[in-house]
Formats: sequence, structure tokens, C-alpha cells
Amino acid sequence: MTTHLESEEHKALRSAVAALGRRYGRDYLTRAVAEGKPLSELWSEAGKLGYLGVNLPEEHGGGGGGITELSIVLEELGAAGSPLLMLVVSPAICGTVISRFGTEVQKETWLPGIADGTRLMAFGITEPDAGSNSHRIATTARKDGADWLLTGRKVFISGVDMADAVLIVGRTEDARTGRLKPCLFIVPTDAEGFHKNPIDMELNAAEKQFELVLDDVRLPADALVGDEDAGLLQLFAGLNPERIMTAAFAIGMGRYALSKAIEYARDRTVWKAPIGSHQAIAHPLAQAHIDLELARLMMQKAAHLYDAGDDIGAGEAANMAKYAAGEACVKAVDQAVHTLGGNGLTREFGLASLITAARVARIAPVSREMILNYVSHQTLGLPKSY
Repeated sequence: MTTHLESEEHKALRSAVAALGRRYGRDYLTRAVAEGKPLSELWSEAGKLGYLGVNLPEEHGGGGGGITELSIVLEELGAAGSPLLMLVVSPAICGTVISRFGTEVQKETWLPGIADGTRLMAFGITEPDAGSNSHRIATTARKDGADWLLTGRKVFISGVDMADAVLIVGRTEDARTGRLKPCLFIVPTDAEGFHKNPIDMELNAAEKQFELVLDDVRLPADALVGDEDAGLLQLFAGLNPERIMTAAFAIGMGRYALSKAIEYARDRTVWKAPIGSHQAIAHPLAQAHIDLELARLMMQKAAHLYDAGDDIGAGEAANMAKYAAGEACVKAVDQAVHTLGGNGLTREFGLASLITAARVARIAPVSREMILNYVSHQTLGLPKSY
């Protein structure tokens, strides 16, 4: 499933990551979930091979590529049945924000470890009362001498138990206007006043979700990432890669489900013919394949625009890619389960757990309705409804 839009180098990366993914596969992920363990072995090996940091600067231990390359890594691991969700968070969001806006010390402290997999950073934006409205974030940072004191709550924060720190989106008071403005802080997970509580999910994933309570967490001045006055710009620099990588996650999952359905439709024989010879089975699978390919094209466009420095163009394309990939993934998983019939719900074939997992791409990191709001307002120029 390669495309003529990709260079030979990208095709080689895709092939190499696919081989790594096949060595681990769905069974590895299923075992880890059953045992309540993170995907540490795959994460560590992907780091040693240089795949986790392909988007980070070479001078800080990365591969010198961009989100284009990182999205290939996540898509291929997903297509092999063992996606690494924290690729969306640690190198794509946190690594990007630090490499673009961090101080030299922050870059030297974090980027080499993020790139080789020895350090991991989570990302905290979502709050119980703010949802998709980042303007309502209530986590606030106030000055105390040279230090910052951070207070607030976050929910649905992935992988905090594995993380060395969380990049927290908080707000500080603008001295001139008195209004609160967004700012990003690196918060070590062992900081005093930092509390994490696991959220009981019905989602079968190796990465756990957490609620965070920040109770006057004291941070040094250099915990602030970037300029205090450019918080929104810095925030969106991390959110566009997040959308592109969520699209890669969804496309990989859709491809995995589709591959299982195709294999089954070729082999399963009823009334003397493989079920895949019947158009009622074949056509929906062909449609699912087309939808995944179209979503990937938009993802590639978004990644290209982002890597070329076109943040505004990338914002539009990243939202569209995430929307298209989420829809394509849900349909592919649904059709795959349906193709297998009762077998689609057995543990042996392992597709049923994807029904819940596929919904994630429709819900997170932003709902499809908010993307439709964005496209209506930003792209089509229609009046805002909110």
C-alpha cells in the first residue's frame, strides 16, 4: 500500500518499520494489554533503530526529518497490529514544541531521550470543564518570586505512568490586560503536588488514561517552554502534528482490520466459493480501502504543509485528514468485523476490541463535530455558531 508520492527513502522507511511491526504484531499488544503492561520492548527497539525521533533535529539525536516520516512509522506499526499511541504524544507533540520553541537547555535535556526512547513525555491539555474549548482552560500558573506555582486538573492524559514529565497547558495572567493567556510548562511526574489517578476505561489499550491533579506544583522559571506571550502559537505548533499523527494511527488500524477481513474473505468458503467472490462482501471492502487511501492522501498533504512551515495550510489539512481517517477507520473496522460474522467477535481473530479503539479517532484529540465547525468557519467562511 505505497504511493508514487513517496520518495525511495520514504518507501524504505515504510518497509523497514513494517518489518519491525510484523516481528511484534497484534499478539504482542494483546498480551501486554492482558498483563496491564506498556509496550516497552517495542518502544525501546523502535527508539534504538531511530524511528521514534525521525522528526527531531539531528543535532539533538533525531533523524532530521518531519511529521511526514513520523506518520509513516506510526501508520506501519498500526498496520502490523501494534501501534504506539505515545508516538502521537512524546515525539510528535512534545518533541516538536520543544524543538521549535524550547531553550537550548530544554532541547539538550529532553530531545535526545525522546528520540532514543529512554525518556518519555506526556501532554496535558484536556480538562473536565473545558473539553474542546482551550480558551476555557482553568489550570493556572502564578509567579512566586522566580518560580511558578501551577494549579488545576486535567483528564484523559495518556501514558502518565510511563512519562518522566508532562507538557502541561496552563494559563498565566497578562500583566497588561489582566486576561489569562495559554502557556506551556514542563512538569516532572515526580514533582511535589503532582497527583495522577488512573481512569477506568473500557478501551483495550496498552496506554492507560489518567486524571491529573496539580496542587500548587512549584516549578523553576525554566519550566516554561518558549515565550510567555506566544503561548497560542506554540500550542498550535503541537496540535497540528497531533491531528496528523491521529490520522496515521487511524489509517494503520483500518489497514490492519481490512487485511484480516481480506484474508478471511479469500479463504472462507460457503456454497463452493470463497465469500470474497460475492460483491456484497467484496465491494464494501473495496470501498473501505478507497476511503483509507483518500484519507492517507490528505494526511500526506497535511504533513507536507506542516514540514514546509505552512502552519495555516497545515491546520486546515490536518483537521480534514484527521476527520477523514477517523471515518475511514471506523468503517473499515465495522466492515471487517461484519465480514468475519461471528468470528469477528471472537478473541481468536482479535477484531472486536478494535470496535472501541476505532472510535478514539472520531473523538480525540478533537471531535468530528468541532472539525466540521472549523471547516465551516475557517474554510467556507460561514458564520460561527459558538
